[in-house]
Amino acid sequence: MRKVGCLGLLIGLFAIVAAFLVVQGWGGSGPAPRTLTVQVAEGSSLASAARELEKAGAIRSAGRFRLLARVFGSGEPIKAGEYRIPAHTSPADILKMLQGGKVLQRLVVVPEGYPSVLVHDALMKADGLTGDVPVPAEGSVLPDSYAFQRGDTRASVVARMQTAMRDYLAAAWAKRKPGIAVTTPEQAIILASIVEKETGKPAERRTVAAVYGNRLKQGMPLQADPTVIYPITKGRPLGRRILRSELHAKNGYNTYAEAGLPAGPIANPGRASIDAVLDPASSKALYFVADGTGGHVFADTLAQHNANVQKWYAIRRQRGEM
Repeated sequence: MRKVGCLGLLIGLFAIVAAFLVVQGWGGSGPAPRTLTVQVAEGSSLASAARELEKAGAIRSAGRFRLLARVFGSGEPIKAGEYRIPAHTSPADILKMLQGGKVLQRLVVVPEGYPSVLVHDALMKADGLTGDVPVPAEGSVLPDSYAFQRGDTRASVVARMQTAMRDYLAAAWAKRKPGIAVTTPEQAIILASIVEKETGKPAERRTVAAVYGNRLKQGMPLQADPTVIYPITKGRPLGRRILRSELHAKNGYNTYAEAGLPAGPIANPGRASIDAVLDPASSKALYFVADGTGGHVFADTLAQHNANVQKWYAIRRQRGEM
């Protein structure tokens, strides 16, 4: 009887140890020595996902993972996508990730004022996107951060960017201030692209928009430097000063040589610049020039403007720039 009792005790101890090891194997540290990415294809079963996890080194055994998932898991279906699995993530947490759809978020970032050639560059460099796509029409993309998953097409991301712009512009246009200088949404995007390129200070946007609106209403040339540069580089940095010959070039964009709006946008304006054009500041200003601090000083008359220009020149001379 004593031998039977000892044998039963040993069996019980073995069972406890085995249960501990099973639980530890499910909820304890996984084998991955570093962060891994694993792609779970659309329509994948738990078995096929487990094989991918084992192949990547995120789990030790696909068969054991499936077995323990049935015993300890919730039974919820897994979701397709690309998963980033940190080093030593437990099998239990991996299953939760797959069932919760916590997929890796990849982003294409379009800053405010990005020209479409640079949007195209960003799309072509984005790791995980597939297919080719032409350069989007200038002004058709709403600057923002766009999430995608590995295998998405570049064309589908551009379509989302352009839908976002159409939707935002339509909503903003519906709320525009009466009496503004632009008469169509297309004109609003053109002017907003100039405002975007002319100032990086949020507090100035509505006043810059007012200056250009006032000039349009009076038939004055806008005289915006970025419109001179755009036909030369399509929005890429010029890398030098504007030439005098370029200030006189008539190409449909140069607002020194021709009055009115340019032929099209010179960048993809952000929400704030669109809003500024559709609700400009109440101002009679017709001129502005840099103030030496990254902003601008505004003037209603040419005499005031000329005085401000001389102050700016003095600042530049003091800096050794002239």
